[in-house]
Amino acid sequence: MRYLAAKTAAEAAGALAAEKGLTRILAGGTDVLVQLRSGMVEPDLIVDIKKIPGIRGIVTENGGFRIGAAVSGAEIGEHAALCAAWPGVAEGVQLIGSTQVQGRCTMVGNLCNASPAGDAVPSLVAANAVARIAGPDGERDCPVADVPAGPGKTTLKKGEIITSIFLPARPEHAADAYLRFIPRTEMDIAVASAGVSLELNADGTVKVARIALGAVAPTVVLAEAAGKALVGTKLDDDALAAMAKACEAICNPIDDKRGTIAFRTKTAGTLARRAALIAYTRAGGSK
Repeated sequence: MRYLAAKTAAEAAGALAAEKGLTRILAGGTDVLVQLRSGMVEPDLIVDIKKIPGIRGIVTENGGFRIGAAVSGAEIGEHAALCAAWPGVAEGVQLIGSTQVQGRCTMVGNLCNASPAGDAVPSLVAANAVARIAGPDGERDCPVADVPAGPGKTTLKKGEIITSIFLPARPEHAADAYLRFIPRTEMDIAVASAGVSLELNADGTVKVARIALGAVAPTVVLAEAAGKALVGTKLDDDALAAMAKACEAICNPIDDKRGTIAFRTKTAGTLARRAALIAYTRAGGSK
């Protein structure tokens, strides 16, 4: 097994593209190191990306935020401006693991792990976040929603790495929220989850609504019909009921010991309803 501490994204991408064997990328290491110690994987090459310039920083850009791929959950939680603009995104990231894990785990690692139950992903999809990807052919931008391809699989090509996530600027009267259901009180994997991002008009009606559901399909899904059900409303009971029904309609979960298909489906709609109310209040709306 070889180890490379890449100094640039191009160096990392070149090494990953050239390697014919199994590769792994090291940022926080909270997934990779567990896999190594348990014997789940034996990579031929590990590329450490933490020394790439800018990959551990959070910077403002066009009124939004660019978050480096190696920024930890704890660092996101300590960034007051980011948490004020995107509280739901911060909530999702900060639910990954324990306090100790938070010091190392990364939002991008959670995304690239490609679990349908990843806590960081629904809020990022609801936020319409964009991943910046470096590869052998240069850089490209891709919506976060298009990165996961299925459980444990992404759409990234050989040699490509995500170097940052961009969260767009927030207008006035906009906010988001993230909720999940787990069997235990903490440190568990979501049985169902929902991220909701709302933008309100001056009169308090919903102008834009994006709702993303986790752990109820092979990838996180954007419930477009559910978002449309809220537009033009102040989240009255009929609108929320229609939104929840639309969420349930898009669910395609598995049936396992952690939750039945019926339970996951119903819970997804309930969580979306509750998250929408939280986001609405945060955005300054009142019913």
